[in-house]
Amino acid sequence: MSTAPLPATGAWREGDPSGRRQWVALEGPVPGARIAYETWGTLAPDRSNAVLVEHALTGDSHAAGPASEGHPTAGWWDGLIGPGRAVDTDRYFVVCPNVLGGCQGTTGPSSPAPDGRAWGSRFPSVGIRAQVAAEVVLADALGISRWAAVLGGSMGGMRALEWAVATPDRVAALLLLACPAAASAEQIAWASPQLHAIRSDPYWQGGDYHDTPAGPSDGLGIARRIAHVTYRSEPELAARFGRDVQPDGRFSVESYLDYHAAKLAYRFDAASYVLLTEAMNGHDVGVGRGGVEAALSRVSARTVVAGVDSDRLYPLAQQQVLADGIPGVDGLRVITSTAGHDGFLTETGQLSALLKELL
Repeated sequence: MSTAPLPATGAWREGDPSGRRQWVALEGPVPGARIAYETWGTLAPDRSNAVLVEHALTGDSHAAGPASEGHPTAGWWDGLIGPGRAVDTDRYFVVCPNVLGGCQGTTGPSSPAPDGRAWGSRFPSVGIRAQVAAEVVLADALGISRWAAVLGGSMGGMRALEWAVATPDRVAALLLLACPAAASAEQIAWASPQLHAIRSDPYWQGGDYHDTPAGPSDGLGIARRIAHVTYRSEPELAARFGRDVQPDGRFSVESYLDYHAAKLAYRFDAASYVLLTEAMNGHDVGVGRGGVEAALSRVSARTVVAGVDSDRLYPLAQQQVLADGIPGVDGLRVITSTAGHDGFLTETGQLSALLKELL
């Protein structure tokens, strides 16, 4: 379903309400860059109780709390983070940064460059390792030399794994959810039509649309439709929608995908979607480290690895590689869900059990 193009980006922009965000300046290939983050709880005097929570592709720093001015959605792990919850903020100091290259407070393609124009296509490629390097700067600024735990699923799991491999002395415990040691050919293939859809939108303009009246909302919407099918499972879609037809003659499942496409287009920037998708495609923890097996052997954190039994995007076989390769892992934990890949977000009860086991 084609719609009128949205403004160049519906995401959080400089000058919008900051909500609970705080910022730390970054050094590196992006002049003037900064990383946005949110915190919950109180940092202990010896800074030993800090937990890093890593968000997925279209997530952000708002891991807990309601939707509010400055936060377009409720916290994506709200049922897990808070007083008395699995990640107990009466005990832990929780930090959730927005990824470098994102569009929810951290510098990305939609942010202004030193010349006042949006970075757009000039924003450098930043992979998982560069994103974690930015988070190391944040940890140093907070005075956190070692995380009590690093937690992440999907793209967040890629960054959590990179933390534990690149800086093993800085991670005491690790939770890896629905993520791989390296992106597979199939995952790169799923991403390819999404990237083509965005870049084929006439409003893409080579990635330099942010200072123009409209952006590639149709292309981003198509990308989201494709992605969302991979996030859920066939049994769930069959049970929820079947072949139901709406009064307008369209299948109900089509309307469902339209809803998620429009929802993302209003809060996320297409250029960030492209950049972060390419970072996920490039993820391979073994590059330059003697291969995946050698890289995983570097992890010294007490680790729990879990996958979702109905995940067709990051299937259990990929988490089994992590569980087999990381020293001391006591088998693969399996989350039972019909929600597919999104089970790492939705199965609060099972996730709570995993977190309590780890923490």
